Amino acid sequence: MENITGLIQQKMPYPPNRMSVHILLSTHTSYKYSLHELLILKGCDTSKRVHTEQLMETYRAHCLILPFPIQGHINPLLQFATRLQHQGTKITLVTTKFLFKTLQEASGSISVEAISDGYDEGANGVAAGIYLAMFRKCGSETLTELILKLHDLGCPVDCIVYDAFLPWCLDVAKSLGLRGAVFFTQSCAVNNIYYHAHKGCLKLPLEETEVDIPGLPPLLASDLPSFISDYASYPAIYQLVVHDQMENIEEADWIFFNTFYKLEEEVNDWMAKILPVKTIGPAIPSMYLEKSLEDDKHYGLNLFKSMTKACMSWLNERSVSSVVYVAFGSLAELNAEQMEELAWGLRKSNYYFLWVVRESESNKLPKDFLEESSDKGLIISWCPQLEVLAHESMGCFITHCGWNSTLEALSLGVPIIAMPQWTDQSTNAKFVMDIWKTGIKALPDENGIVRRNVISQCISLVMDKKKGQEISQNAKKWKDLARQAFDEGGSSDANIKDFVSKLV
Repeated sequence: MENITGLIQQKMPYPPNRMSVHILLSTHTSYKYSLHELLILKGCDTSKRVHTEQLMETYRAHCLILPFPIQGHINPLLQFATRLQHQGTKITLVTTKFLFKTLQEASGSISVEAISDGYDEGANGVAAGIYLAMFRKCGSETLTELILKLHDLGCPVDCIVYDAFLPWCLDVAKSLGLRGAVFFTQSCAVNNIYYHAHKGCLKLPLEETEVDIPGLPPLLASDLPSFISDYASYPAIYQLVVHDQMENIEEADWIFFNTFYKLEEEVNDWMAKILPVKTIGPAIPSMYLEKSLEDDKHYGLNLFKSMTKACMSWLNERSVSSVVYVAFGSLAELNAEQMEELAWGLRKSNYYFLWVVRESESNKLPKDFLEESSDKGLIISWCPQLEVLAHESMGCFITHCGWNSTLEALSLGVPIIAMPQWTDQSTNAKFVMDIWKTGIKALPDENGIVRRNVISQCISLVMDKKKGQEISQNAKKWKDLARQAFDEGGSSDANIKDFVSKLV
């Protein structure tokens, strides 16, 4: 006690500000005193403060969860938070002020706090590079303030679990003496590619048509993420995925991937030789996997209004494995020509189809298509994708192969027809077709358009019980392996429990 008291008297101003306490703690981590106790030692009035230990009795540790504020990043991080909460960890989900209200209403028992990205009224129309720079500046400042506030209220934070798109969160954590865990929402394979590009081991722009990267099968240039294969296409996002999210990865205490070990065994083993990587996925609700958490049925958040009743009622009228489900996620945009080819390809296949067309995309549908296809198809603006994929009527999934959609299809045993658009989707499609063998890729023509005949032929192949038998069998195999990852002692179950044990 004398040592810490002397240290405070020598190095901390009076009256102390909260930042000085945290700087002191971060540079002298051998002292295990709470903010409350430090203030007592310094002679401050703490009569209005809640004693930290009293709050800590009800949970094992306290994690802040910071997703990048878009649907495809919030869902897996929120699901990981649910798993941690069921292990006795207190969770505070941190989002932007703009999304705060929506999250507050949807997150159930998880506490929600807000920080600023610099655009508290929304960032529509703001260029990616400008937005990311502003988020780094304002987010760092307001995240620091939030952590100090939580300490002040007797809810000290033990660890920040942050989206890889927000690497500055680790700088904040380390400045306050906290541990940091980075969460990658894309596959191990894709991030291994980005890591090699970041280290200069993958020379850009590409000079070869095929590349060999440790831990991965040989890949054509067209199999690589679009920010790599089309080097100058999106400079700000290239900077984010290749450099920013990798800039301090070696300093993170944990590196989590939303995947499961058996799915990416070889690349995971290679990365684990140099980095503390752990697989904790698939980050989807327990009731779609091992069913050990009865209250874990939904992600808990939708930024889009789902037409659940209409969708599920329609599916309930369809027979087993008879429906083609079509969805391209929350961000992908098809041009009008591709929308038309897809529409008539679905019609030509003569199978029932459920097609999610976001309201912003509906004007691209061919004239009279709705009327002409009403006997075979249902077009809706948004749906509960997990419920749809888990429905017995599902025959196959036409998808852009975003990682969340790919992982959900694999986890629920649904064959895939891949129509990748950009970012990581071509790499995911490559693995779906050639490594996991749970689907096929609909090949575009020289203009980048997948024609209606190709779409129809792909549907016929996958939906045919004989021709698509191997794909269906592989889909079932990966479904079983995804569930096993969360069985007692499974790879993801063990990694999550190990993480929580080290927080205490």
